[in-house]
Amino acid sequence: MPALALLASADAHAVAPPVWSVLPFVLTLLGIAVLPLVTPHRWESNRFRAGFTWSIALPTALWWLATFGSGHLLHAGREYLSFIVLLGSLYVASGGIYLRGAMGGTPVANAGICAVGAVIANLIGTTGASMLLIRPFLRANAHRSMRSRAIGVVFFIFCVSNIGGCLTPLGDPPLFLGFLRGVPFQWPFLHLVPEWATAVAIVLVIYLVVDRRLAVSDPAKPPGGGGGRFGVDGLRNGLVLLGVIGVVLGQGLRGWPFGVQEGAMAALAVLSLLVTPKPVREANRFTFGPILEVAILFSGIFTTMVPALAILDARGGELGLTEPWHYFWATGMLSSFLDNAPTYLTLGTTAAASLGLSGDGAIGILAHGGVAAQALLSAVSCGAVFMGANTYIGNGPNFMVRAIAVENGVAMPSFFGYMKYSGMILIPVFALLTFLFFRS
Repeated sequence: MPALALLASADAHAVAPPVWSVLPFVLTLLGIAVLPLVTPHRWESNRFRAGFTWSIALPTALWWLATFGSGHLLHAGREYLSFIVLLGSLYVASGGIYLRGAMGGTPVANAGICAVGAVIANLIGTTGASMLLIRPFLRANAHRSMRSRAIGVVFFIFCVSNIGGCLTPLGDPPLFLGFLRGVPFQWPFLHLVPEWATAVAIVLVIYLVVDRRLAVSDPAKPPGGGGGRFGVDGLRNGLVLLGVIGVVLGQGLRGWPFGVQEGAMAALAVLSLLVTPKPVREANRFTFGPILEVAILFSGIFTTMVPALAILDARGGELGLTEPWHYFWATGMLSSFLDNAPTYLTLGTTAAASLGLSGDGAIGILAHGGVAAQALLSAVSCGAVFMGANTYIGNGPNFMVRAIAVENGVAMPSFFGYMKYSGMILIPVFALLTFLFFRS
């Protein structure tokens, strides 16, 4: 899981960097947003991406090292490795599973795939569900117009890569972090189903309406395209996928030293490559391009966000948050641009402190508290999971899904173009959730 321990280190609370130290992070985000528009052909090169990203990340790391020491950077480096090995192992395993048969590419079928993804995200994580279903989703819609396909992927990110994973600690890293801090495994399912069901249902209904309108002018599906009975090739990779999730859960339960989880995941990825027949991966159009792109860009993001997370950790109590809706929106907005796992930790700890609780187990105590305590934890949990959908970088699988879609010929919205869709669709949904669930 990404960044589960970055702010849990013993010296994390001692660092209070200057506000201007967030500028490298802002520059990195602006580059990711603007450069694909300014110089699209050069941006397609991983060498160019690496040159841009590391030209900002390296000076930031050297300054931080000289000013504050190596503690935070080491944690960031370890969590980046855990993050990318997790994504990589899920990417390799899912790339060896080929779902055969007609899925239609109709509005109802597309909404159905997203609904299934929102459910299984709670069993194999938003990343696992996204990697498993995005290729079948793209194949099912290959006959649709470019605009229909791009908008479909956007809604897929909303439902499968984010909102869906709200009901178990396996669903999304913030909830797994809460589990490690004493929140019972079953707590999200017992307390967050109404928020989850409402959010998923509204987004799926919107998608169904939008996709129906788009389908009117789309070309008809070619006869025989994607037909046949449903079947699964490369089913052994399903066991590999479950093995990766088992390793993550084992890490949380047993607390293995750094390297054990990562080594086990890497071994499972190699096993997947060895046991998968080449035609299966060819049918999936599997390449390593998307995971390399994500690895390069997130190496810069993980490095440059160290000062931003340290500021949030040191000064989170100064945000003036008191009500559940305050925590829902504060956690959500920060999770849209920062890693949602440490944001959950910081805002959850702040919420606990507002009730007089302190220490590493304070978030867990919220789960066992009264109505007011559990309302704060619900708000922080939903904010971290739901609003990771607001940007491409809000949650790990978002950028991965985008990269796979682009590799398969889908002209995806730009960074700001995606935010236009999330602003028009998700922000009103979150406002309604605020009115229904998070008012005091």
